[in-house]
Amino acid sequence: MANRILASIPPEDSQRLSRELEPVALRFDQTLYEPGKAIKYVYFPIDCLVSLLTAVDRRRTLEVGMVGNEGMAGMPFILGVGVSGVRALVQGAGRALRMASVPFRIEFDRNPALQQALYRYTYALMAQISQTAACNRFHEADQRLARWLLMTSDRVGADDFALTQEFLAHMLGLRRVGVTEAASELKRRKLIDYTRGQLRILDRRGLKKVSCACYEIVNLVFARAQRH
Repeated sequence: MANRILASIPPEDSQRLSRELEPVALRFDQTLYEPGKAIKYVYFPIDCLVSLLTAVDRRRTLEVGMVGNEGMAGMPFILGVGVSGVRALVQGAGRALRMASVPFRIEFDRNPALQQALYRYTYALMAQISQTAACNRFHEADQRLARWLLMTSDRVGADDFALTQEFLAHMLGLRRVGVTEAASELKRRKLIDYTRGQLRILDRRGLKKVSCACYEIVNLVFARAQRH
């Protein structure tokens, strides 16, 4: 498994970039960025997953986007903004490549292939964030949970997750009782198994049928961005 943005860059354009990239192991619940704080590194996930969270109030946050091996965490930096607008939290532990912000900016400015790959990803990420906002407002809890599980599985390459109900409540903008009811319904239909903070997808095809159309819409946008 590799990061798709880095894999898309021709070898002649990636040599300088690869010399500055540092492999790191990201742990579950690790915070990479806080709102209003400087972005010190950009991250290219390999088999980990990063949630982009926005604050609702002093106690609650809501996931507005997720970054896996299709993308990069630290996107404001390519737009000339060195400060994060969201909290970036590792929700799936795993490997990533990171690069300090100053050498990344220098390389970005002189590497057209990297620019094009990240501009296309910016387009797709913006579409994902917009679709997630609509999904959280209009769709039922079990649909949203199914969509979230499928998107997470796609990005980490696994069907098993260490999750708590409190964590899922933050991701989906639900109360814990809402998460319990949604997870219980998916478990009753034998689509997932969920015990003691560990969740496993049992039936991806069935989960896709329960999920709202947002899952396929986001996938289509990413596929379109990669083709151009």
